[in-house]
This record gives sequence, C-alpha cells and structure tokens, in this order.
Amino acid sequence: MTKMSILKNTLAYAGVISLTLGAASGIAGVSAEDKARIGLEGTELTPLGAIRAGNADGTIPAWKNEPVPVPAGFEPGTFHPDPFADDEVLFTITAQNFQEHADKLTAAQIHMFKTYPDYFMNIYPTRRSVVYKPYIYEAALKNLDRSEVIHADVNMGIVGFRGARKAPAFPIPKNGEEAWMNQATKPILPWMNSYETTLAITTGGDYVVNKLNVQQHQGWSDPEIPDDKNPADPTMFYYQTLTAPAKLAGQVVLAIDPQSFDQVFRRAWAYSPGQRRVKRAPQIVYDNPLTASDGLATTDQKFGFNGPNDRFSYKLVGKKEVYVPYNAYKLWDKEATPDKVIMENGRLNQDYARYELHRVWIVDATLKDGTNHDYGRRTFYLDEDSWWIALVDGYDRRGDIWRLWESHSVYFYDIGFFHPITDIQYDMNAGRMLALMFDKEKAPDFTWRDDESYFTPASVRRRGVR
Repeated sequence: MTKMSILKNTLAYAGVISLTLGAASGIAGVSAEDKARIGLEGTELTPLGAIRAGNADGTIPAWKNEPVPVPAGFEPGTFHPDPFADDEVLFTITAQNFQEHADKLTAAQIHMFKTYPDYFMNIYPTRRSVVYKPYIYEAALKNLDRSEVIHADVNMGIVGFRGARKAPAFPIPKNGEEAWMNQATKPILPWMNSYETTLAITTGGDYVVNKLNVQQHQGWSDPEIPDDKNPADPTMFYYQTLTAPAKLAGQVVLAIDPQSFDQVFRRAWAYSPGQRRVKRAPQIVYDNPLTASDGLATTDQKFGFNGPNDRFSYKLVGKKEVYVPYNAYKLWDKEATPDKVIMENGRLNQDYARYELHRVWIVDATLKDGTNHDYGRRTFYLDEDSWWIALVDGYDRRGDIWRLWESHSVYFYDIGFFHPITDIQYDMNAGRMLALMFDKEKAPDFTWRDDESYFTPASVRRRGVR
C-alpha cells in the first residue's frame, strides 16, 4: 500500500460548499517584544506559548524540552506502561473539602461535588510530559509571522486561518478567535487504526458496549505533508465502522474535513447495512447526536470539539491553574476494562483517574443569536503545553450548568504525540455518564497507512457488509 499523498488528493468535490464569498482576513501581528519572549530554550514562553517556568507555589514544575523516557520493556504496538507509576496521590478532593480548592476547579467540577456526595478527585504530582518533536516547535515559531485569522461571512460567520502549518497558528493568542484557532491547529497524531468503545451508562450502571473500528489520517501535523499545503484542502480523514452490538454491526461513517472551514464545509457519508447504500450524511455535524451516545453528547464534542465553529462566539478569558485529567496511564492500561472502570452508580471509578494541576487557557463560547445548538454556552479549558481541550463546562440554553466533559489523555512517548484515550461526559441533569474509551482487546496501530482511495464513498461501498 502506498502512503497517502494529500497534495494528489483526487476525491470528488461535487457538492462541496464554497465559503469564499465575503471572506475577510487579518494578520494578528506579533511584536518584536513578544517574539523575544518565545523560543525553544531560555525564553519566558515555550514555542507553543506556554509559560516555561513553574508556578510560585512549586506545584507546577518548569517545562523542559526533555521527552519522557520510554519505560524498559515497552514494545511498540502494545499499551504504554505508566512512566509515572511510582507517583503517589498528593491529596484527595471530596464533597466535604472541595470548597478549599474551589479556586482551581471549574464551575462544572464544583457542580459535580454538589450533585454527587461520593464524588472525589485524586490529585497527583504535575508532570509536564508533553514534548513534541523539533519540527512541531519549528513550525510554531514560524507561525508567529505567517498566520492570519480569516472571517467568512457565511452561515453564522466562520472563523478560519491562513499561513499556519503543522502547529498552533497563534502561539501568543491575543483574543478568543486566535486561541480557538490554536485548538483547531494543535499537534495531532497523523495516522491511527484503533478499536474503541462507546458506553452510554444508565443511572444504575448498566450499559451496552458499542464497539468501533476507526481508521483516521490527520494530515495537519504529518511530517510527510509539505508546508505549502492549503488548510482549506482536505486534512482530516475519518472512517468509522460499528462492529458491535450485532444488530447494529456494519454501519459506517466517513467524514472528511479541512483544517480551516472558511472555504469548504465538512463532507460526510453513512452506510446502512440494511439498505446496503451509501448516502450523504449532512447530519454528522454540530449538535446532532454522537454515534451510539444515546443523546448524551453532540457530534461536535468528539476530541473535545470538531467541525465548523460558526454557531458560537469565542472570548479569551485568560489563563488559570486548574485540576485537569492528565497522564491517564491507569485508564490506558490493558486491564482497565469497562467492567472495572464503570461503577454500579453509573460513573467512572475515580481510582483509575489521575488529576494534575496545570495552567490552562480558558475560552468561553457563547451561542450566537439567531442560531440553534443544544448548548447555550461552553467554557473550554485548553492545556497550555498541547492546546488540547482538557475540560469543558457545558451550559444549557437557560444558562445553567448541565454537563462536564473530561478528556483523559496520555503522551504516546514512542511517537511523540499527546492524545485522549478516554473521554467522559457527565450529564448532571439526567444523572448519567457517557464514556468513549479505547477497546482493551487490541492497542491502536500508529503504523497503519493506506492509499487515498480508502477514504471515499466507493471504498465504503466495497467494504460494506451484511
């Protein structure tokens, strides 16, 4: 099989929505003073704009450009051993003492303690484990001079970008739109063939295991993709097959996204084994239900957020120290199967969760007037070292706290990328939880490659079963 060449992409563009009319741009501009603050070594800020130094209390260490050592005995293609297995719990936050730590908790986390008297969070030493390969940091520093925000006057007004390559577009963000483009341009592992589960858990702890096989190519941070790649061209290729339960097996979703939505919209298709037909799937976007989620999450919540951003306005609140899920190697362990990590009360067994104190960028997303979405407001907490979404406070249309999204992530030290391995959403009104987890029967394959023709409707038809 040949390695996919994005520049030679031959996917049909029939039906693609052009969003170029009315577009306007603006180069953010970084002053000489700011440029002097950022760099790989010896500067105030790291290349991704994180504060290099630790905090005054010594509870957050300094960031060092030193990758996590690969544990002895690790074999690529297997589940990654915990490099911090010897770390002990520093303290536990409970419903009885959470007020003492409220300044480092989000509104939804506080609501969890108020809603569930037995809820707790084990706090571990902070490990700033995210260290990318040099080409990521080189690209981020170049982005200081070449990135610009794009506003497309279509739908409700989409925010996009130009100029950036392979890394966060605006390492020193000055507003909510620049910060939001950073999560859209975060480093993401290029290739993966994975086995995943979706568990919509009832209040009594019951659930059906929905199994997925997912192939994806995220071309944004792929070192094989040339730097002149247009972010409006297809960048994200996602092929998902539902393999269990048996009555649903064979359903396929294919989605293709650009990195920036100001010119091209998402293209998606769905295959139904009952009808044996591949159809366009315009519903796989925004607040339509996430696959097999039983209505406990929206499509645009995968990865914390995905897809077009036009239904919300984005405000940069600032940076804050927050207890976030991090270095979730206990949840990643092969033995952390659903029967062990899902409790009878329908929530995550918190003994498997690891929380650390990290600085996060806070972006408040407010639903625009004249449009619709299940969420009236979402507050995103973006890890300063990776720009991945760590937590999301979800508010309903009345402005009340509704849901808490947690991305439990690990650093894949063999390939140099940070990635969620379990996503949890608590619906505090329904008293239910959704868990998106990697299946422990087989570790993901980061060496998987296929030709560009794999991510086409014709490929879905050929592979359609039942």
